[in-house]
Amino acid sequence: MGIIEVEKVIIVEGRSDKRKIESIISEPVEIICTNGTLGTAKLDELIDALYDKDVYILVDSDEAGEKLRRQLRREFPQAEHLYIDKMYREVAAAPKHHIAVVLLSANIDVHAQYL
Repeated sequence: MGIIEVEKVIIVEGRSDKRKIESIISEPVEIICTNGTLGTAKLDELIDALYDKDVYILVDSDEAGEKLRRQLRREFPQAEHLYIDKMYREVAAAPKHHIAVVLLSANIDVHAQYL
């Protein structure tokens, strides 16, 4: 029996969030930007594409981020929600070491220099 590779996907709000996370993780993970909102067509496309993947949601801890998180919670009930400390408010503004700890707690491999 071969080992099945786990496919992980992180959903973020913006490109700056995506760039920051890409620089921290050390395993192949698909990072999807919602650019703040998701239309019905895009959402349906995502639901189909992510059906059998491990989905993680990492959005800002502000009003827009929470609204998006609620929408994603409805559409991806199996997704794991990751949270940055509210004092940073935005993923892009959080220190890399803080994001690394959050990702590592979800069993996502990160570069050791950020720990």
